[in-house]
Amino acid sequence: MAYNIPERYQDLTPAPKLDKKTLNKMVWMSCFLQASFNYERMQACGWLWGILPGLKKIHTNKEDLKASMAHNLDFLNTHPFLVTFVMGIVLSLEQNKVDTATIRSVRISAAGPLGGIGDALFWLTLVPIVGGITANLALEQASILGAVIFLVVFNAVQFAIRYFLMHWSYNLGTSAVGMLTSNAKEFTRAASILGIFTVGALIANYGSTSLRIAIADPAINVQSLLDGIMPKLIPLLITCGLYALIKKGWTPIKCIVLILVCGIAGTALGIWTGNSQAIDENGAGINGGYNPLIQWYEYPAPAPAEKTGQQAWDATQGVVDQLAEEGINVEMPE
Repeated sequence: MAYNIPERYQDLTPAPKLDKKTLNKMVWMSCFLQASFNYERMQACGWLWGILPGLKKIHTNKEDLKASMAHNLDFLNTHPFLVTFVMGIVLSLEQNKVDTATIRSVRISAAGPLGGIGDALFWLTLVPIVGGITANLALEQASILGAVIFLVVFNAVQFAIRYFLMHWSYNLGTSAVGMLTSNAKEFTRAASILGIFTVGALIANYGSTSLRIAIADPAINVQSLLDGIMPKLIPLLITCGLYALIKKGWTPIKCIVLILVCGIAGTALGIWTGNSQAIDENGAGINGGYNPLIQWYEYPAPAPAEKTGQQAWDATQGVVDQLAEEGINVEMPE
């Protein structure tokens, strides 16, 4: 038999304020928001798990606790890093024993805008900025510190926001909802613009897709012609193409599959450059980085690398030693 959630609690006496220890405990428990994610109620199970310590202290009446747990199992979908904002508001309403219908509507109205705000704040701003800086550290210096710093900074920021929002929204109560919704559009737009600039800078800095194709005789490297028109033109075209496909209704998964197929096929046909460090049977490097499965053009031989000062000195010393063995003495300059 279905449980009918009462409209009002039996004990309408406002409960004492929750202590900081309980609020902090719920911050940590909010990390499990998506542990029981499902397509019927989304994050409802993780939400109830995270807020349960506060509900137990607020509702000493068992029937009221049962009703509160039941309506807190309603459908919920919000940003996992900003969920404590909603928790603080709901706990404030529960503490004042507001009717269940009001609490349910406030929970939905507060959770909804957080999706766009959280995506703009974290996935479009924090991750590209921190990831871009630390990736450069890992690539240029081959240091594991890049990954460590990224994890430390990212988690420090998101946990600081979790703690702040829990305490701030709980003390502010329902007035926090109005403050959120009144500025949500402007905040989301500003964060999105910052994220777009960051992503564009990362594409220009780290986009390395380039053509391996050489044409004509003597051979002309097509990539050098494109660089003369606009450096990083290929990564830009790929990004714009994926954006156009997504606007037409393609899912990110389809775009990822398309990139994989184009990458594998292009490598097999010798279209894309590679840095496989491939060598032939004599230990010499292979032109263009690898041998494609289908060779439909001849790749030009690389120009001999300039010798360093030490290499030049060693080569000269070898000639002098050889002449000395033949009875010809040559003095090397100091």
